[in-house]
Amino acid sequence: MIADNIGSGDLLWAMMAFFFMVIYFMMLFSVIGDLFRDHELSGFSKVIWILALLFLPLLSLLIYMIARGSGMAERSIAAQQQMQKQMDTYVQQTAAGANPTEQIAQAKKLLDDGAISQQEFDSIKAKALG
Repeated sequence: MIADNIGSGDLLWAMMAFFFMVIYFMMLFSVIGDLFRDHELSGFSKVIWILALLFLPLLSLLIYMIARGSGMAERSIAAQQQMQKQMDTYVQQTAAGANPTEQIAQAKKLLDDGAISQQEFDSIKAKALG
């Protein structure tokens, strides 16, 4: 059998090779994503980087990470903040209802039922209107 010929050292080396291959592909996809996210870099420069990543993969990946790593982190943080802002806006619209008139009507009903005070009603009305 094949498994009889594989020693524990060979298995360890295979696991390490697989681990570093996964790390390499994660870094490669991160760099390619950053290339397309960067609006300051010209299209020609992006093509040069992509070709370098194809023909000199490890060297160009390391050069990109060293030369443009700080900008890469800033663009990643900006993208995360933008996504968080969009998510917060979506959640607020969904939770509160998209129609301010409905919000005010529901708050008025709660006020009439005595579930909320006049101050709470005014607060809800102010949030709904602006």
